[in-house]
Amino acid sequence: MSITVLRIGHRPERDHRITTHVALVSRTFGANSISIWEKDEKIKRSLDSVSKRWGGEFPVYFETYKQAFKKFDGISVHLTMYGTPFEDKIEEIRDFVFNQNRDLMIVIGAEKVPKDIYELSSYNLSVTNQPHSEISALALFLDRLYEGKEIKKEFKNAKLKIIPCEKGKNIIAVDSAK
Repeated sequence: MSITVLRIGHRPERDHRITTHVALVSRTFGANSISIWEKDEKIKRSLDSVSKRWGGEFPVYFETYKQAFKKFDGISVHLTMYGTPFEDKIEEIRDFVFNQNRDLMIVIGAEKVPKDIYELSSYNLSVTNQPHSEISALALFLDRLYEGKEIKKEFKNAKLKIIPCEKGKNIIAVDSAK
């Protein structure tokens, strides 16, 4: 079972920061990879650097949504403010992913999503039916999918680790010899 995020509508000259944040949320909240429809090596380098320092593997792919859907064999969830409330379907999707071991592709857009995404997706779900950020929708969806357990995830091969503290910052280098 794997979870990938498909980012529709990335425009490198304009969306670099937002798409980087989409990828960071995807990685931190439990997705295994991200596909972006417009090639942007700067994002890939940035995510590779994060994974190298903070652990785990998080591949970044570049492909069109048509390529992604064509090769994908699993269930797909398009997060859109026009969809059915995701709370109504989250248990069903959780069962597909964790009990039936099906792959999941979460589709999030930018400015305008092509019409056929609504037909290609297994589910069109909303976090809210008001305008909102795709980043917040993704974070909420993944958090509910994992029932909050992803927050405690430990990333393998981390070189850095944060020691939680009430005030200030406490970052330590992890001894890889252990």
